[in-house]
Amino acid sequence: MRIVHLAHRFFGAITAVPPDPDDLSWVDQVLDNADLLTQFRRMPYHDQAHAIGVARAVQADLADTQWADDPRWLAAALLHDLGKLDSRLGVYGRVVATVSSGVAGHDMADAWSDRSGFTRRVGLYLRHPELGADRIRLAGGPEEAAVWAAAHQDPERSTTTGFPAPVVTALLAADDD
Repeated sequence: MRIVHLAHRFFGAITAVPPDPDDLSWVDQVLDNADLLTQFRRMPYHDQAHAIGVARAVQADLADTQWADDPRWLAAALLHDLGKLDSRLGVYGRVVATVSSGVAGHDMADAWSDRSGFTRRVGLYLRHPELGADRIRLAGGPEEAAVWAAAHQDPERSTTTGFPAPVVTALLAADDD
């Protein structure tokens, strides 16, 4: 199933168009932080569209709950991949990073990010959860968004965030990667 998901993300990335202006206006309202908005807008269109899709799915999943439209959870969904900015990798570089991680193991990320050139960028891409959390905190974003950015790729860690179980379930289901 993961290969299907990755193929869908790949083809979505190479055919990406700018997000709908209404969606970007909604993002502006949810984030309400100039620095975070600037960083969000620096993300490639496919990352922006993915983040908006994740946030809209979380919004729908939580609609009839006490957590409906809580900006903390929507911000967590919108910003979970913000750390990918640090790698400056394009679509094909990300494919190489994903394959490299699968072959050599994700544990290589720290060593690779201590290198230079493309190897460093692959390492930074693989470390995007922690780097995204740092970006969110430095910008004064919601702590919940930083915690989720750091935890979203680690199933074990994502269940120890202290977030309400329905919120974690919604965030995990919406991102599905």
